[in-house]
Amino acid sequence: MKFVFANSAWVNAAERLILRGGTWQSVRLRVRYGLFFHPAAGPVLVDTGYTPEALSGERRGRMLRLYGALLKPQLNADEQVLSVLRRFGLSPDDIRTVIVTHFHADHISGLSLFRNARFIASDTAWARVKARTPRQNLHHGVFIELFPADFESRLDGLSGKPRIEPLGDMPGGTDLFGDGSVIAVDLPGHADGQFGLLFNSLDRPLLYAVDVQWLLTALIESRTPGFPATLIAEDAAAIGPTSAVLRRFLASGGEVMLCHDPAPTPYDLAPEIA
Repeated sequence: MKFVFANSAWVNAAERLILRGGTWQSVRLRVRYGLFFHPAAGPVLVDTGYTPEALSGERRGRMLRLYGALLKPQLNADEQVLSVLRRFGLSPDDIRTVIVTHFHADHISGLSLFRNARFIASDTAWARVKARTPRQNLHHGVFIELFPADFESRLDGLSGKPRIEPLGDMPGGTDLFGDGSVIAVDLPGHADGQFGLLFNSLDRPLLYAVDVQWLLTALIESRTPGFPATLIAEDAAAIGPTSAVLRRFLASGGEVMLCHDPAPTPYDLAPEIA
């Protein structure tokens, strides 16, 4: 199964804000999203990264405008989701499935671009989004205006899919396509309902662990984020145990990839040559 990850934007952050014991030196973080080609489902997106909808769209509320002004993401025009799709000869209407790992702005801001897609996401987390007031959702990092109006009618929830139990150091989870090729692995800590993706068909299994940590160094060296990074975590106490699961997976021969780690990986999209 062919897949790539693209970088939608860059975000600068002081190292010590995302790495316990780090320095004040600025780190240029990526904001990845993925695209893979499933034999039955066709082209599948993993999140959408940042798009202009989150940073300059007309539907933005006051708090989303403030969010953009504080973080100051720098959009990467060459690897915006529509640009990347064109590189593969695809249009937005060709995307029938978008996997939504969690509901933060840098993962969902482009959902409205895909009018033909179903959204594979945590339906239990979505139920909590619906039950909360807009102000309460802001405390969970969720900006309601970024969801398509018909999101719920196109939601393909995890709860209706078959579960796979852990095998050795391989995490268990939810079989997204019924063939064992892509497993959604629960990764509590950072965001309500966050899950990663285990790609089992590779010679070396890859776990895309999204936002469990911002830096792979933090995961490998067991340097979980401290204050103030833990303030924005859904469940700060779960970050350590979730990170330990990933370290065991690494020790067993697996590979872990994070959304924001700045180091290039073999799975990142190669720069387009003019």
